[in-house]
Amino acid sequence: MKFFIKKIYIIFFLLTILLIKSEAFAKESSIQYKKRDISNYFSGIISINQIHNDNKAFDYLDKVQSIHNRHSQYNIEFIRTLILLEKFKQALAFSKKVWTEDELFLEADLLLGLNYFIKKDYKRAEKYFKRLNKISRYNLVFDNFIGNILIAWIRASQGNEEDSYKFIKKIPNLYNHLKRTQNIFLQCYFNSDDTQKSLEELIEDEEYNFSRYNFFLVNYLLSKNKIIEAKKIIQNSRKKYSSNLLIKQTEFFFLNDKNEKIKNFFDCKNPKDSLAEFFYVMANLYSSEKEYRLSNFYLKISLFLNNKFLPNKALLAENFYYQKKFEESKSIYYSLKSIGSVYSWHASKNIASILLDEKGKKYSVNSLEDDFNLLPNPNFEHYYELANFYKDNEYYKESIKYYSLALRKIKNDHPLVPKIFDRRGTSFERLDDWENAEKDLIESLKILPDQAHVLNYLAYSWVDRGINLDRGLEMLKKATELRKNDGYIIDSLGWAYYAKKDYEKAKFFLQKAVELLPSDPIINDHYADALWMLNKNIQARYIWGYVLKLKEAEEKLKSDIKKKLILGITR
Repeated sequence: MKFFIKKIYIIFFLLTILLIKSEAFAKESSIQYKKRDISNYFSGIISINQIHNDNKAFDYLDKVQSIHNRHSQYNIEFIRTLILLEKFKQALAFSKKVWTEDELFLEADLLLGLNYFIKKDYKRAEKYFKRLNKISRYNLVFDNFIGNILIAWIRASQGNEEDSYKFIKKIPNLYNHLKRTQNIFLQCYFNSDDTQKSLEELIEDEEYNFSRYNFFLVNYLLSKNKIIEAKKIIQNSRKKYSSNLLIKQTEFFFLNDKNEKIKNFFDCKNPKDSLAEFFYVMANLYSSEKEYRLSNFYLKISLFLNNKFLPNKALLAENFYYQKKFEESKSIYYSLKSIGSVYSWHASKNIASILLDEKGKKYSVNSLEDDFNLLPNPNFEHYYELANFYKDNEYYKESIKYYSLALRKIKNDHPLVPKIFDRRGTSFERLDDWENAEKDLIESLKILPDQAHVLNYLAYSWVDRGINLDRGLEMLKKATELRKNDGYIIDSLGWAYYAKKDYEKAKFFLQKAVELLPSDPIINDHYADALWMLNKNIQARYIWGYVLKLKEAEEKLKSDIKKKLILGITR
C-alpha cells in the first residue's frame, strides 16, 4: 500500500512538471492556476491512465475551472472522456467553448463537424473535416485521411457523385480495403448497378477478411427484394463463417421473417450508417492494436451515428473485458441478452467468461448451463459451444455429452463435424478412455486429413504409448510439412524418432523444437533425453537442471528429472 501511494505521488510530481513546462502553459505564464484545478486535473489523468475509470476521470476533470482553453491535453482528455461516457451534448458544448482556429484538435473538430453534418449544414461541417487531414497525433493507422472520407460523404449528400469518389481516391493505397468498402457504400448510395457485383467481388477476395460484408450484401439484396439470392448468400456464408456473429444475426432475422430488421440495421441510403461502419472499422483496428480507449472512443462515435448496429456494442463489451472493466462489460452483455436472438447466447458465453475471472470455474460453468437451459430451441452450435466451455474448464464428461448431442443435430457435411470429433476425442483422452479417443481422432482425420494439430495429437499419443510407431512417424512428418515452424509438432516428430531409437534424428528435431520454444519444460526434457542416449551426459544434466528452474514445470516432471539426474536413463 505504501508503495502504491509513493507511486501516485511520483506520477503527480512528474505530471505537475509536464504541465508547468508545456507550451500551452508557457504562453499564459501570467495566469494564476488554482491549486485545486491542478489537483483535479492530475487526479483525472491518474484515473484515466492508472485506474482506468472514466467515471472518476469525469468527476475530477469536470471540476476544473481555470485550465481549459489554456492546456490542450486537458481539453483532449475531457472531450474524449465525455464521448466515452456518451455525454454528447456536454462534449459538443465544451468543444464549441475551447475550439480555436490556430490549434488542430481532432476530438473537437470531429465532433463539431459531425454535428453540422447531421444538421445538413455541409459548409460548416467541411470546415472542421478539412482540418482533420492535418492532424497526425497518434501515429497509428488512420492519421491524415479521416477528413477525406468525411468530406466524400458531404459531397455525396450534396449530390456530387464524381467529387465524392475523388475524395475516397485520396486515401493511401496502404488502406485499400477501406477505399474499396467506402466506394461500395457510395455505389449503393447512388444506386449504382455495380453495387451487387462489387460486394460479391469483395467477399470473394481472400487478401483481407471481408466476411462481415456478407451482411451488407444480404442487406442490399433485400432492399432490392431479391429474397432468393439473399437466402443463398446467408446459407453459404453461414457454412463458411460459422462463428461470425453478424452473419448469425442475419440468418436469425431471415429465418424468423424479420427482413425489415436486417434493413433497419443498416441503410446505405443514410450516410450516417455508412460513416458509423467506417468508425466501427477504425475501432476494430485500434482494438487489434490493444489501444482499447481509442477503440472505445470511435465505437461511441459509431453508436452516436447508428445506435441500432449491435456489433458495435459487442466489440465495446469485448474491449471492456480486455481492459478488465468487468462491470461495464457485463452491463452491455446483459443489455444484449435482453434483445433475444443470437446476441443473447453470445452475451451468456461472455458473462460466463467474466464470472470465471471474478468467481471461479464452478460459478461460471453453472451460469452458462443455466442460460443454456433457458434456450427455447437450442441448435447444434449451442450444444457445441457449451461443450467447448465445459472442455476448456476441464469438465470433460459433460463436454462429451454435449459434443455427442451436437453431432446428432448437425449435418454430416458441415465443416464443424471434424472439429467436434477432434474435441470430443481429446476429452475422452483426458478421461483415460483411449479407445473412444482414438476412434474420434481417426474419424476427424477421415473427414479432413490435413489437420496438423489432430495428426500431431493422435500420432504423439501413439508414440507415447509405444504403438503404431511407423504410422505415427509418417503422420508427424506430414504434420511438420503442414506447419513447418510449430515447435510442438517438431517436438513430437523428434520424440517419435526417439521411440524408434534413431537418436541422431531425434536430437536434430528436438533441438529445433527447443529453439522455437526455449521455455517449454517437456520439450527441453525430451531434448535432454536424446542427448543422454548419445552419451552427451554433461549437456543432458545441464538441461535437466534448467527444466527444474522453470515455473511451468509440473511436479511430476520435476520428480522424474531428479531421478534422471541421479540415475541417468537406462537403455
